Amino acid sequence: MRAAGAASRWPARGHAGFWAFAAHRISGVALTLFLPAHFWALGQAIQGEAALDGFLRWAERPSVKAAEVALVVLLATHLTGGLRLLAIEFLPWSDRQKTILALAAGATLAVALAFLLSLI
Repeated sequence: MRAAGAASRWPARGHAGFWAFAAHRISGVALTLFLPAHFWALGQAIQGEAALDGFLRWAERPSVKAAEVALVVLLATHLTGGLRLLAIEFLPWSDRQKTILALAAGATLAVALAFLLSLI
């Protein structure tokens, strides 16, 4: 059962800026977790042509292609979230912050859609 003051524990959760922060943080952590796999894939090129060819054949699977789309969405989310943070830090404060957030989300979706359409 919730206490009367429990609802105010996370008062910013309903604010769009909180969700922008959460998306930026989650995408950053996910990209950090991706790095070891990326370095392993690059290492396949050093081990020789056969190892790299095997990796490239594996990378043609639909599940890997879907993961590539997810990676591009994460990159676009993190990029636009970072640009939003720079705008907040260095531009004068205004009530247009929701507009900047919407533009960042729209740019993320545009990049993801462009990448997805290039795969089809």
